[in-house]
Amino acid sequence: MAGREEPPQGPPEGSPGGGDDEYGSLVFDESFVEAARLQEFSAQERLEDEEHAAVRSRPARAVGKGISGFSASRQGIVLVLLILIAFGTAIYMGIQNPYPSPSGGPTEPMRLTMLPLAPRGEVPGSTPGDLFEHSPAAQFRTGAEGVTLPSAHGSEHFSESQVLAALTGAKDYVVASSLDPAVLTGNAARSVRILLDPAQLEQFDQSIERPRSDGQHAATGWMVRFDPSKVALADRDIRVNGTLAVEETGPNALEVTADHVFVYALRPAGAGEGEKAAESASLFTVRREMRFHFERDDLRDHQLHVEQAAVRAGPMACTSDPAETLTPLLAGERAEDDGPAGTDPYARGPGRGSLCGVLSESAQPNPTR
Repeated sequence: MAGREEPPQGPPEGSPGGGDDEYGSLVFDESFVEAARLQEFSAQERLEDEEHAAVRSRPARAVGKGISGFSASRQGIVLVLLILIAFGTAIYMGIQNPYPSPSGGPTEPMRLTMLPLAPRGEVPGSTPGDLFEHSPAAQFRTGAEGVTLPSAHGSEHFSESQVLAALTGAKDYVVASSLDPAVLTGNAARSVRILLDPAQLEQFDQSIERPRSDGQHAATGWMVRFDPSKVALADRDIRVNGTLAVEETGPNALEVTADHVFVYALRPAGAGEGEKAAESASLFTVRREMRFHFERDDLRDHQLHVEQAAVRAGPMACTSDPAETLTPLLAGERAEDDGPAGTDPYARGPGRGSLCGVLSESAQPNPTR
């Protein structure tokens, strides 16, 4: 018997195999049915509730099994991963930060020790040129040229340029505080003040406004100063010799030590400018050993912190009070006191130190006249 065959003209129009059937290839599988947003009521449900529509919305949980549910889950996982990556990166950058934060601790005050050096006899006098030529300062350089910089090398935590910045900052302070004529005899202080870390400005201002010999508030600890009513510069070319050295003291700190000898040619104030006045000059020697502290912000702002100053100066009387100004003994004068001033242990409040030394004869010039 012959099998079932298609009509010669092909399947009838509208039949499942017809050529005009646009849904011929559509397969209504289980996932398609479950993903549908609408669901038809069953026959029993339609009999029980004739007043409502024949379809109802499918609950959202049915959709969760489809493509939309999978995408939402994937987006949630990606979001969690991004948060974890960002958090881990922040922790890593905090650990690997090459620039440690400043310590933030309290700023230590500048500490000063002052030792007046009294001469054994009369202070020699002559012209500045004669005095310098016949003194230990004969080969010293003049002015800022005597404050020489060593070779700068990078350290473990600081580059070569940062080390050089610390050395240059220390030199600028030494020059401004020890060689500027306006500071020496003009009672000026601004050129020194602008170089200080802001945390030290209060102590500096107190030292200038109310100087006292308590080891922290002497103006002469910050700079070399003379009383302009008593002393004048006989020669503006000051002789200088010394060294600068730098050391890393921590991942965020550099320390520079400055050790210099300054030799000043002085004369009495009001002596005039004539030959006689020139011959009344005398030499005054100041040895300053200073320690400066630099942090990264200080290097950027060209500022520094003065930690310590040790000053020895003469010829000067032991009984002089060097808190506000240094009081040199000039040509022809002697130290009439036999020793340092007495200290009263019962007196309350900051007392003046009574340390004093003797100026060696070899430190004095030996002029020809």
